[in-house]
Amino acid sequence: MRDEEIGELELVAQTLDPVPTDAGFALLPTATYDTAARPDILCVPGGFGVTGAMEDDATLAWLRRAAYGAEWVTSVCTGALVLGAAGLLRGYRATTHWASHEYLALFGAIPVTERVVFDRDRVTGGGVTAGIDFGLALVGAIEGEDYARFVQLSLEYDPAPPLDSGSPDKA
Repeated sequence: MRDEEIGELELVAQTLDPVPTDAGFALLPTATYDTAARPDILCVPGGFGVTGAMEDDATLAWLRRAAYGAEWVTSVCTGALVLGAAGLLRGYRATTHWASHEYLALFGAIPVTERVVFDRDRVTGGGVTAGIDFGLALVGAIEGEDYARFVQLSLEYDPAPPLDSGSPDKA
């Protein structure tokens, strides 16, 4: 999926109205459930406030339709709970943000305490910063390790956290 092969990125929501985020800014959808193309890669983000999506029948129905035929069905952070609510993680190994990890089993997923989990065509990433690891791992699976290394270098992603308390077992 080099630059010349990159398709269109769609930010999909029920309407084209701005979608507020927990960070204080809004995302502008580019397609609705009725107009979105069938994705090759479906990625559900997480964050505070996913409960609304988890309880929205139209959202869950669209996710099930979009996942059918997608090459990859993915999530980062608590987006895994939304995939779970749609029934898309039943029987799959998955991860999410550590504070919500215990809820994966309620949706029939098999919780795994890792930053990135691949299970067949499902890829889930842990909380916020694990999203970078998730992205690099998915690029590696699609385009190969050399290309993923190029992306990592381009991002200057060379983590060296000033503290060693980024997971519950270290905090």
